[in-house]
Amino acid sequence: MSHFPGAPKLLKATIAVLDAVSFLPKGLIILQYNPETLRRTLQVRGAGSEGSDRLEALRLVAPPLETIQLEAEIDATDQLEFPAKNPDTVLFGIYPQLAALETLIYPKSSQIQTNNQLARTGVLEILPNEADLSVFIWSLNRVMPVRLSEFSITEEAFDSKLNPIRAKVSLGMQVLSTNDLRFDHKGNSLFRVYHKQKELLAKVNTAATVIKTVASFL
Repeated sequence: MSHFPGAPKLLKATIAVLDAVSFLPKGLIILQYNPETLRRTLQVRGAGSEGSDRLEALRLVAPPLETIQLEAEIDATDQLEFPAKNPDTVLFGIYPQLAALETLIYPKSSQIQTNNQLARTGVLEILPNEADLSVFIWSLNRVMPVRLSEFSITEEAFDSKLNPIRAKVSLGMQVLSTNDLRFDHKGNSLFRVYHKQKELLAKVNTAATVIKTVASFL
């Protein structure tokens, strides 16, 4: 594929997987093609409700519950044109990419085995181990900790070994806010940066509106 000289480098939507304790990167899942649309829903978390005290009507108890939905396409056609350069694609199709996404919502198999051994010895596990932290990156201004809440895959084409070579993936994610993570959690700090960026961008919009309003009177 040819590129125009001087064309801006295209950023791709990415899910970074970080160790929940050390915050060190454990992997990157880079979407092959950027989704054409990104649907975000923000549900207000307020103290006021129908029939409640009027003094509570405008009180916000926490950041809104923000959810993100997108559809991504994964296609191995280009890689299969050059099998010598892409041996993994020849062997497995796009299953490694799908598996990387799927394992975000699986507990570690070793953890399941350990829990089973503890149960056999009569040891009661109080809390399950903490999963890795997923961070959704969509532009430099939107880097947010998330938890996958919905996940569906439509496999549309297969190779001769029945490995998937083209699929559509529908992802639903909940942004984890200061209301969801303990204050000393690294993801909490990441969300606070995301929150502050929203406030800075809102000020940019407010300043631009003021300038336009003043200019209209001149």
